[in-house]
Amino acid sequence: MEHEIRWTKSSLCNGDTQCLEIAATPDGMLLRESGTPGTVVTTTPEKLRAFLLGIKAGEFDHFTETPSER
Repeated sequence: MEHEIRWTKSSLCNGDTQCLEIAATPDGMLLRESGTPGTVVTTTPEKLRAFLLGIKAGEFDHFTETPSER
């Protein structure tokens, strides 16, 4: 039996094509960008949780800084 994938994205996206979508499957967590839904990244719930905690802790803020902010 094939598993139905239910993609979820933030309510703040408002139909934008640059939103991150997440889905849970029996094999792991799936991530994709709404603008390119054919490209899917698979990870484990544990790795996704660690990544999200890193985002909340500011570990990736340097990726969004302009050169003058560095």
